[in-house]
Amino acid sequence: MDNFEKHIREHATLFDEHKADRAKLWANISAELQKEEPKVIPLWKRPMFRIAASVVLLLGIASFIGLTVFGESTTQTQYVSKELLEIDMHYKTLVSYQVKLVEKNPNLTEEDKTEFLSFMDELDSEYDVLKMEMQKNLDNEQILEAIVANYKKRIELIENLLQQINESKKSDNDYGYTL
Repeated sequence: MDNFEKHIREHATLFDEHKADRAKLWANISAELQKEEPKVIPLWKRPMFRIAASVVLLLGIASFIGLTVFGESTTQTQYVSKELLEIDMHYKTLVSYQVKLVEKNPNLTEEDKTEFLSFMDELDSEYDVLKMEMQKNLDNEQILEAIVANYKKRIELIENLLQQINESKKSDNDYGYTL
């Protein structure tokens, strides 16, 4: 045994000095038993919560059904807009490259350049009108074809102008050979 246990055994009578009052303890226990706790209803058992959950569930089901039924038109719209975006990007790069060639061409006068660029601006405004119409009615193939035709017309005009410039260069530089 260690010293602590010896100390407790030798002085056990000192520890018995304070005895519990059984009547006082039982009075506290009976008072605690008589207290009624407030009735707690869990949130999920309340009627308003059940109604709200039902409404949310019905809205979720309805939106899911609506998206599956009407979702086909949005995928078609996305397809057309993606197609338009690809066409737009392709032709915009071609047109901008060729317009830069015309702007940098030293054989054209400033008057010819401004006239040509003003005509290109008219085609740009026509394109903007077609694009606005396309946003209103995305699945209209005629508008899509008109947009492509607009771009093709621009490219054709630029190519014709550059071809005329190149032909005039050849005729200017062709002095002929004499023997």
